[in-house]
Amino acid sequence: MKVFHCDSCGNLIFFENVKCLNCGHTLGFLPFPVGKLSALLPTGDGTWRKANPGLTDQFYHQCDNSLKHQVCNWMIPMTDSNPFCGSCRLNEMIPDLAVSGNLDRWHKFEIAKRRTLYTIMRLGLPMDEGGNGPALRFKFIADVAGAPPLRSGHLHGLITINVAEADDVERERRRVNLHEPYRTLLGHLRHEVGHYYWDRLIAGGERLGGFRELFGDETAEYAAALKQHYEQGPPADWQLRQVSAYAGAHPWEDWAETWAHYFHMIDLIETAASFGILLKFPRMTGKAEIVEPRKAVAMDASFETLLENWFPLTQAVNSLNRSMGLPDAYPFALADKSIEKLRFIHELVQSTSANRKV
Repeated sequence: MKVFHCDSCGNLIFFENVKCLNCGHTLGFLPFPVGKLSALLPTGDGTWRKANPGLTDQFYHQCDNSLKHQVCNWMIPMTDSNPFCGSCRLNEMIPDLAVSGNLDRWHKFEIAKRRTLYTIMRLGLPMDEGGNGPALRFKFIADVAGAPPLRSGHLHGLITINVAEADDVERERRRVNLHEPYRTLLGHLRHEVGHYYWDRLIAGGERLGGFRELFGDETAEYAAALKQHYEQGPPADWQLRQVSAYAGAHPWEDWAETWAHYFHMIDLIETAASFGILLKFPRMTGKAEIVEPRKAVAMDASFETLLENWFPLTQAVNSLNRSMGLPDAYPFALADKSIEKLRFIHELVQSTSANRKV
């Protein structure tokens, strides 16, 4: 995720911000192909324009979820009459906001969803209904007192999310119970989006054979595989083939976990590049090598360039966390087989993203 600067005063601002703390301007994310968080000025008739319009003076209106619930900062071009922004219009359902805590839980997931969508848009991946799949949609649900917990998952383009996991205590309980080193709202959404793109980019297509060579035969009975995973745990040698223990449950889960991991890589490297980070990385030879994440941000960057930046960056991030007494931000070790799976996804994304937005 890039960082941004206020159009009005140049102050550093971030993707979720709704107001510049330096100059006080309202901030809004302008949809792709602009793809920018911008300072805005009200026009007096309910519309907004950029504080520093440049050569063109485009006008926008706010999303209904911003006006009514203050959970969104994406703007809508005046030429678009939809009351919801490009992110919120993907929602088929939101939780009952009359229930205490649901607004805050939903808001947290909306933040994670918009970060996920930003990466999808940046990579130019398809989200609309097309010949090879349904449109991407979201359904945010909440448990009802006295009823069994509702399940999250993906089916035919619809990603269903139980917002209970937005509670830190509940999410940590699940992380510990499932023996996971890493569990976040953003990681959860990236995983479910991975299932969506398996349907769109792999299922029944020319890449299915390549998928099976790396990930396995997805026709293996899914429910039985998950039952075995939860009862017996992952294979003892899963780390030789998968990015996580859960990835060993079934080829579909291996794909979704690897897809989420690829999104982690893309986003973290873009963030590092946006801050202009350079790493003087010590090698075993005793010589230091300068690592520049900005070289891996280019849309046509090779997978080798991605890896050359990824490993030094994660080691630096983990070392910084340890200096604060925190767990590793990146608690993973990538085996050769996992790297090949990530390469497969990288090349698939590059070949699919013919209509990139930024």
